[in-house]
Amino acid sequence: MRRVGPILVAVNVAVVVGLAQVPASLDARLAGQLGRLFPAATFSPKINEPPHFKAFREDPGPGSPSLAGLAFWTTELDPLERGYDGPIKILVGMDRKGILTGVIVVDHHEPYGSFSVDRPEFAAQFKGKSVRDPFRVGEDIDAVSRATLTVSSAARAVRNSARRIATTLLKPAAPGQ
Repeated sequence: MRRVGPILVAVNVAVVVGLAQVPASLDARLAGQLGRLFPAATFSPKINEPPHFKAFREDPGPGSPSLAGLAFWTTELDPLERGYDGPIKILVGMDRKGILTGVIVVDHHEPYGSFSVDRPEFAAQFKGKSVRDPFRVGEDIDAVSRATLTVSSAARAVRNSARRIATTLLKPAAPGQ
């Protein structure tokens, strides 16, 4: 019979409960990206229907951690949305009220430089947006010169995937809230 050390057992228990800082199913890069969307949170392994991660924060009082929000890939929820040169892989964070905590453009094959969705200004404009916002380029999403198709596609991907997650997993707010 093989002996298992106490540290390994503790790590496995944390992963089973889904509250390890970096579950076995998350690589270090993904854990870092999730941490940018939800600082000081712990994360569940990916849940499949619909695909998402849960972010937890410790409550100040005793008890279990509370749900801070959800994170998800646009390419897993809206896989047919394409930019100028293919899919734009964006990691989106959303709190329990349907407000985006941020987006991270992780991978794309679009033009680079001053007219790219890579620029921090592009991602920054999504932070604080509600799933109820229109996400229309030129209205509440800034256009990027010479990249209208790419920006429109990325905005639709964020909007559509966030709305799907909100509709499926979030409780609607009570009237007047």
